[in-house]
Amino acid sequence: MTDAEPLTTMEFHPLPEAGEARPWAFPAPERGSLGNGLTVLRSHRPGQQVVAVEILLDAPLDAEPDGLDGIATIMARALTEGTDKRSAEEFAAELERCGATLDAHADHSGVRVSLEVPASRLAKALGLLAEALRAPAFLDTEIDRLVHNRLDEIPHETANPARRAAKELYRQLFPAELRMSRPRQGAEETVARIDAPGVRRFFETHVRPATATAVVVGDLTGIDLDKVLADTLGEWTGDEADLLPVPPVTADDTGRVIVVDRPGAVQTQLLIGRVGGDRHDPVWAAQVLGSYCLGGTLTSRLDKVLREEKGYTYGVRAFGQVLRSAPDGTGVSLLAISGSVDTPNTGPALADLWQVLRTLAAEGLTDAERDTAVQNLVGVAPLKFETAASVAGTLADQVEQYLPDDYQARLYERLAATGTVEATAAVVSAFPVDRLVTVLVGDASQIAEPAKALGIGEVTVVTG
Repeated sequence: MTDAEPLTTMEFHPLPEAGEARPWAFPAPERGSLGNGLTVLRSHRPGQQVVAVEILLDAPLDAEPDGLDGIATIMARALTEGTDKRSAEEFAAELERCGATLDAHADHSGVRVSLEVPASRLAKALGLLAEALRAPAFLDTEIDRLVHNRLDEIPHETANPARRAAKELYRQLFPAELRMSRPRQGAEETVARIDAPGVRRFFETHVRPATATAVVVGDLTGIDLDKVLADTLGEWTGDEADLLPVPPVTADDTGRVIVVDRPGAVQTQLLIGRVGGDRHDPVWAAQVLGSYCLGGTLTSRLDKVLREEKGYTYGVRAFGQVLRSAPDGTGVSLLAISGSVDTPNTGPALADLWQVLRTLAAEGLTDAERDTAVQNLVGVAPLKFETAASVAGTLADQVEQYLPDDYQARLYERLAATGTVEATAAVVSAFPVDRLVTVLVGDASQIAEPAKALGIGEVTVVTG
């Protein structure tokens, strides 16, 4: 190249600029009811062409007959196994033609039935759902099959360290006579007693539109939802009734350690917990924020120490999970820390975990930790609720927990307004070092003595 030749230059496209942020709030539903007493919440979400429907049935686990734990689960699973008009195969084929999915499960608050379907086929799918609620077949052969399927699942759950830890923690926290102390889907001895007549009685006793709620979320453009609902779920009939009372919950979270012995285990599953208030509690928002700082993400305090600095684990999480709420604003939640560590370092990992809790109580959270948590919890909320199913699920949670329809929207406002001192006080109160029940699933010969040396409570070894 000579001095006279011009230099070749490149033209770059201009960098894209961020658009102006649009205000966002969790959608408030419209509330109504059908002539049969069914409560309906609807939320029109333009562009969400897959409509999500949640049906809440007032059939909680504590309503299960004595000795028949798991019957609510079997009933929920059997709802999609045929009706008075269609066999199980025919019912499944009709759902498939609609491009729909239909699932159901039972929990402490009741049975929830979940439907997702393209908006263009909503009427057909709601008709099938109404048929399942109005007249499920509950054939002896289908119930027997579901019972045997459930019995086959139990050994796998017992072999799973995380599931085994959860089972033990609930057994330790709650008295034996309280349904919450026992496995949600039933134990081997109770499930084996379930039969079709019992499932029919449980259904007839507890499932009716007057105590049920339907949540419908999606793009409802061009859909006469009132007519669709009247022609489908509106045909479901049943006696009038009041919601079942919520029994009081007692718990014992005296600090102690339970080792579930798994000889030869190379890892120890940790589940550390106690009980607390539900989302009606004024400190819930601050507790959510503080728990996120403690163990909500890879940058949390627990992960920073146990994962990044010490290499004991792939991750440890702190969380609060509502178990049951009551109409009077009382309720109970599980406040827990969970994770797994390698067996030789179980003692050191527990020691460091307790030191993190003590340091948190002594020094508090930092403003930077609080700000990061707010950005992550509040800032990503619009992405979290992009689908109709996520919105419908949250609205259904609010109904189950007797919360106002605008609760989720106000929760984000409270999170953004919560200060560092308030978040610190809430998380320290949630995880007091002297009132935590610790469950360790692992090799007792290697982890029991190190746990005793920590002085965090009496150590008891149980069989795995």
